Amino acid sequence: MFTGIVTDVGRVTEVVRQNEIRRITIESSYDPETIAIGASIACAGICFTVVECHAANSGCRFAVEAAPETLAVTTAADWAEGTRINLERSLRVGDELGGHLVSGHVDGVAIIEEREDSVATVRLVFESPPGLSRFIAAKGSVALDGTSLTVNRVSGIRFECLLIPHTLAVTTWAERKPGDGVNIEVDILARYVARLREGD
Repeated sequence: MFTGIVTDVGRVTEVVRQNEIRRITIESSYDPETIAIGASIACAGICFTVVECHAANSGCRFAVEAAPETLAVTTAADWAEGTRINLERSLRVGDELGGHLVSGHVDGVAIIEEREDSVATVRLVFESPPGLSRFIAAKGSVALDGTSLTVNRVSGIRFECLLIPHTLAVTTWAERKPGDGVNIEVDILARYVARLREGD
């Protein structure tokens, strides 16, 4: 489990095709001594298993493997050398839950439709993938590229989020523009409430 609070921005250094799987190597400032093989790291919101890790520069390089399903429903298929991605280590017992509960199981790709920059903040309007808009509510939470964001407004399949200066400074969001796709995971609680209502 994760919280959607980004703790580092990594950089893809290599993508290798291995039959239907892609092995992706990511450079990070994380201490390699604290990353065990088999550990989970959210990469742009996708829960990946670390299959290799070693020291590099002042941090580490770790490798993950993207399966066909992951490549089909996330932005991982578009990653290449140089791609910057938001990273978050998995929760440990006792950690502060600063954002909201995030599983790292991405539901699809949302598209940025509008970007409006003000003096300090950025307003983004997204179009949700088919079938997901019913899980997105104003003042609720959504994970986008691994970042826990509050939904300000919802209109049909579109929803709006406002990014504060801190978020823009410590994530990849300052780079995002209209037309970009971002990984979306709807709020777990919203999903279960909808499932319970379906059973009535």
